[in-house]
Amino acid sequence: MSSPHGIKLAAHIISTNFGDIVCKVCECLLRKGPLSQLEVTRFTELTKQKVTDALLVLIHHNCVQAFTIQQPGGFGEPPKIMTKYMALPDNIIHHMRFPKFLSIVSDEFGQDCAEIFEGLLQHGRLSLNQTMDRYKDKHKASGENSSATNVVHENFSKLAQARYIERCPAHEPFLEPLEEGAKKRAKSKIADATQTLEARALAAAAPMESQRFLVEADTLIGGVLDDEDSKKSSTTDIVGEKRKLEPETESWETNERKEILWRVNFEEFIRRLRHKSCVSHVTERVDSVAGIVLSAIFEASRKDETRVKTEKTVPLLLETIYEEAMKTEEGRSLTLERVRAALVQLGCELPTIGIDETYSIDLKKIIYQAQAQEVESIVLKKYGREAYRIFRLLSERERRIETDKVISSTTFVEKKDALKILFQLWKDDYLNLERVGNEAQKMEIMLWELNKRSVWEQVLDDMYHAALNLKLRLVHELDHAQDLLRVLKGKSLKEGDEAAKMRKKVQDKWKVLEASFMILDDAIMLFHDF
Repeated sequence: MSSPHGIKLAAHIISTNFGDIVCKVCECLLRKGPLSQLEVTRFTELTKQKVTDALLVLIHHNCVQAFTIQQPGGFGEPPKIMTKYMALPDNIIHHMRFPKFLSIVSDEFGQDCAEIFEGLLQHGRLSLNQTMDRYKDKHKASGENSSATNVVHENFSKLAQARYIERCPAHEPFLEPLEEGAKKRAKSKIADATQTLEARALAAAAPMESQRFLVEADTLIGGVLDDEDSKKSSTTDIVGEKRKLEPETESWETNERKEILWRVNFEEFIRRLRHKSCVSHVTERVDSVAGIVLSAIFEASRKDETRVKTEKTVPLLLETIYEEAMKTEEGRSLTLERVRAALVQLGCELPTIGIDETYSIDLKKIIYQAQAQEVESIVLKKYGREAYRIFRLLSERERRIETDKVISSTTFVEKKDALKILFQLWKDDYLNLERVGNEAQKMEIMLWELNKRSVWEQVLDDMYHAALNLKLRLVHELDHAQDLLRVLKGKSLKEGDEAAKMRKKVQDKWKVLEASFMILDDAIMLFHDF
């Protein structure tokens, strides 16, 4: 993660959830990239045992991925195999989205599934049997143990089929050394060597696609345990307490009983939220029918999507899109011609007569329009309406534009004022400037274009900064509320009492901050995850 405030936000999340020592280790990995345990110990100045414990916690909660790599030895020495650890900043940031993920599962599958899913959010990694034990402990008083196994297995399978949970990755995949030609190609790319290494490590650790969502009888590697063995090796986890692992006995994709461990599949939730964002933007920008049609396309092509940042949807027949739209209450009144017209509004071209009508939506364009709209609103607030008009023109044209003939005349801004605004935007790295000399007229022409990469990075870092401030304010308000509760303890709270008014004021403030944080997080996902 290159965003300075993004690193600070990730460190704050780790500190809040796991404490300062774990935060120190994680922040070291975030800032310095993949490191060995010895290097982490040296940089953090912590004891070896503390670093080991911190790394175990981070791996178990999917915040760090370990991998082994071959390093060249010294003069006359053979190559060395070294284990390195790299932080997963996206997974860390996802921790603040757990309420959103839980809400999606609860709305789609109900409370039983949400309860199982909540256990995986809380503990990081669990096996199916550990999930059953947790469920039984929680429902012991209600006498539901007899049907608990069936309930858990059924709901666990639902979560896996929906791709909301997945098998854990390999704990220390070995990365083969790059050949000389591959090394040169990797260095020539825009991405640096560390990013290439991270991508290779994640790809090597990922489970096989055919096994990734497969729920076996007891999700055991060595077969199904019988009842007696199961009783002997039953877990002693306490409900509500995070699990602790023994490094000598447990791997990270299996536990000491050789049961397959499962975790939350963040990719699927980000994909769903991306779809929701696209539908919302299209509904606002075009109309509600276009939103219904796009939602139907997402639903029909859901199983065919393999990546979160898919640029175009899978080509679908018009009849397939229409049938999917008809399944919703809002789409039952639509006609085939109205669906076709909505597809044209979404940027699809009508196919040639005599060929099957297949349509594909350009999602990259929709996301860019939503991002540009967000940035334009920031420019409007920061620089004013005239700057907003100039910035919007440059954003839409996506090429170099001359000051006199195009920018000033198109935006109806005086040349003098336009130049002042353009230089201010250029100074803040919002624009690129190219000076072209005209020898015939002995004058210099200035060409301007949007510096998209710089602007998008600035906006994202500012959003991380705002999210961190909101998080800190929420912590402050929580401490204040706890102090208030201690003061009010034992006092009668009548409707008109001053104490009741104070409590209501704190609750209202908390709700506003939470709602603001959720809206801000939607914007962060738009620029980083979508």
